[in-house]
Amino acid sequence: MGVFVAVACHLCAGLLALPAHLLDLLGLWKPLAIRLFPHLYVNIALEYHERMYSRKKKLFSRLPDFTGPSGPLKVLEIGCGTGCNFPFYPRGAKVTCTDANPHFQEYLRKSQAENDHLHFEPNLVAPAENLFEVGDASVDVVVSTAVLCSVKSVEAAIKEVVRILRPGGAYFFLEHVCADHSTWTYIFQRMLDPSWKCVFAGCNLCRESWKDLEKAPFSEMKLQHICPPFRWRPIGPHITGYAVK
Repeated sequence: MGVFVAVACHLCAGLLALPAHLLDLLGLWKPLAIRLFPHLYVNIALEYHERMYSRKKKLFSRLPDFTGPSGPLKVLEIGCGTGCNFPFYPRGAKVTCTDANPHFQEYLRKSQAENDHLHFEPNLVAPAENLFEVGDASVDVVVSTAVLCSVKSVEAAIKEVVRILRPGGAYFFLEHVCADHSTWTYIFQRMLDPSWKCVFAGCNLCRESWKDLEKAPFSEMKLQHICPPFRWRPIGPHITGYAVK
């Protein structure tokens, strides 16, 4: 029965995503998806934020612990999207926002205006794997939430995180990941992944991002596997925590 349901979901996902796949074959989908995704993501982000609110609040309560000796706290957020993490950042923090998609800027500026307890540095349109405009050892904290799923290289993105963090700084993360391979959730993820990736701007359902984090040269790691109560089980498995340089 479970196999039948999984196959049925795979076929349905493929049919629903067929227009996107056809446009992708013609080289037309990616430019269109870059423009459309921010408008689609706004509603997705609202539900995600509501369901993860308590997790985020607990996680980001540790941010002030990593304020540098010269203060105030310097935060760089990778893939900040609509800026839904800003309310969790401590008053007076200096925040630099980066996102590879320039079409998030409209929503980002709105969130920045609503969070005047923070000081915002100029926004950067740049992929997580290449933040060359950010200096070495220049920030206290790097943040990413639901970002490593869609970067081209998790290893390269984490390498950049390590580079820009000052010694003693920390990388805070909350990311959806691949389920345990013995579960039905994993089977669903594998079957949905090609269509999901095409429709949702390169988002991968089957990434084991914790392995890249564990291989990175951090001095300390606090990492927890969780499964929040999402209606969409394929994005249920998450990792959360922080890693200290």
